[in-house]
Amino acid sequence: MGQDSRQVIVDSFGAFLGKHSERLRISMKGQVVEERPFHEFDHILVASGGVSLSSDLIQECADRGIPISFISGLGRPYARLMSPGLVGTVKTRREQLLAYLDGRGVTLAKAFSGGKVRNQAALLKYMAKYRKETAPELFEKVRATALALDDFAARIQGVTAKKVEDARQELLTLEGHAAKAYWEAAGDLIIPETGWEGRQTRGADDLVNSALNYGYGILYCQVERAVVLAGLDPYAGFLHADRAGKPSLVLDLVEEFRQMGVDRAVFGLLNKGVGLEIEDGRLTEESRRTIAHRVNERLDGDEHYEGKKHRLRTIMQLQARHVATFVRGDGRPYRPWVGRW
Repeated sequence: MGQDSRQVIVDSFGAFLGKHSERLRISMKGQVVEERPFHEFDHILVASGGVSLSSDLIQECADRGIPISFISGLGRPYARLMSPGLVGTVKTRREQLLAYLDGRGVTLAKAFSGGKVRNQAALLKYMAKYRKETAPELFEKVRATALALDDFAARIQGVTAKKVEDARQELLTLEGHAAKAYWEAAGDLIIPETGWEGRQTRGADDLVNSALNYGYGILYCQVERAVVLAGLDPYAGFLHADRAGKPSLVLDLVEEFRQMGVDRAVFGLLNKGVGLEIEDGRLTEESRRTIAHRVNERLDGDEHYEGKKHRLRTIMQLQARHVATFVRGDGRPYRPWVGRW
């Protein structure tokens, strides 16, 4: 079990979560191991199998607007409990669906794709600056890749189409070329001892990819919460194509936060020699706990946003609201958040 700011993480097999007065109570084998007042947190993340919850706790969380998210040991989100009263206005969802058929959808798809690539470039610049004196050749190589990514982002912004379906393939092609360059450069920046052979998503059983995938699962839960609280339909996306059971809008919005929220956290742990371990193709419990803690530290870190500093998880919520106001016609065109380096 652990606490990261306003999130409670439950990662121990056999834990029982219940309600005691105005507090969340976590027990193991009948013994209370942790209590926390409900007003001190706004999200529960269950990151282990064998965890039980009382119906009283579920009702209390629903009444207070506290979602309960579930991810597997591989970082795959598979369920969420949330009050149906937190879905926002019908107008937002109607306009979100209509936006798919006009220029608003193209604007959003380009913003999500371009924001991802710009943040990839920003993270490479951030990591490379520490190699300027110690490894000047590597510094120049990575900087050149970052500049190439900036060019890809500009090309993404230059895509023209009347509907997102007419723009998607070109956007994904440009994004794919950028991703290939990004992961190659990232591999050069990670200490060789990891033995990393490149990015792999589903079915990954090596340390680096497993750590990234687990971190993305934590990030995904936060973005899904932001999307739902903004009154948006998580399954009606723009850049990612529709598919049954696929929360496309969550996958869209998560793109601009992967690099600064997860990649930076995981690369930092690896390069500092923090003892992450794999057993039988899966991260150990202690490794998962370490990754969760570091990712949540990043999400609670202050970042520049619209002239002020906000926690990164707050920026996610604000960005989701900007999507909502844009599709409703109440705000400026949606612009991605890009981290500083």
